[in-house]
Amino acid sequence: MREAREGAVQGEHVQEIAGAWQRERPGTPVSSIGIVTPIWNLAKLLGDDRRRVLARAGVDTATLDLLSVLRRAGTPYTLTTRELARRSLVTAGAVSQRVTRAEREGLVTRRPGEGRGRTVVVQLTDAGHELVESTVDQVLNREAELVSGLTAPQQSQLAELLRILLRDVQQRLGDDRITHVGEPGT
Repeated sequence: MREAREGAVQGEHVQEIAGAWQRERPGTPVSSIGIVTPIWNLAKLLGDDRRRVLARAGVDTATLDLLSVLRRAGTPYTLTTRELARRSLVTAGAVSQRVTRAEREGLVTRRPGEGRGRTVVVQLTDAGHELVESTVDQVLNREAELVSGLTAPQQSQLAELLRILLRDVQQRLGDDRITHVGEPGT
């Protein structure tokens, strides 16, 4: 009951904000408030929850992102740093920091690539593979639980609408980088 009431309060809060702006600044477009504010709130809640799940698993978000990108690449779980940056949607500098940290923890190895002189190849170690396997299950099971209030068709519909909105906003901003909520691009 408390959760339902809090959800109603959040919805009322969004309507109050839009109504107040309409009253105080007639003609100012307020329709985005009902979309952007809940997305922002969800991003914050989901991000905080994911960080708690990862903290219990003993891994940080950036490290899991690196390991997950390598794992999804398939056997032999190897990518260049350039490809890691492209797939992670972060800068080469951020990838370098992530690789250094993960290498220190024995989760990845790196070696010079063949051909081009400055190419660096990163490979998932057995320990990194084990960590990503156990952690991904924890994260994805938790997130499935969190969206289970929507039916499967509603989840599909929302996923498609969010995909369309994200692509359009990226085009309008000329920016396809994704970072953590409230943080500048890294």
